[in-house]
Amino acid sequence: MDRAELSITVHRTGDEAVLRLAGEIDMLTAAQLSTAVNEALADPPPRIVLDLGGVTFCDSQGLGTLVVLSRKASHAQSLLVLTNVGDFLLRVLDITGLRSALMIRNGAPAD
Repeated sequence: MDRAELSITVHRTGDEAVLRLAGEIDMLTAAQLSTAVNEALADPPPRIVLDLGGVTFCDSQGLGTLVVLSRKASHAQSLLVLTNVGDFLLRVLDITGLRSALMIRNGAPAD
């Protein structure tokens, strides 16, 4: 079995930090995501944007991590925004009821 991989590139502007994710968010990579967001929160911008366009998989550990990071950002007076969320992940968020707990800003209008 291949080891799940997650690559994260960070681009910071004046009012936001954009973390572009590619790969899988699961029990093996959730800590890596937490570390990257925590580093951005060390000097919190108004917005932290997680670009999930390259995410191919997200398990329950990944979903839980997204919710925890959203709360952490809120406590730091920052807003965690998910963007380019794939259809599969939107369905999972709907099924689990977590969609309302996360800020999602996709380019296309919701149907």
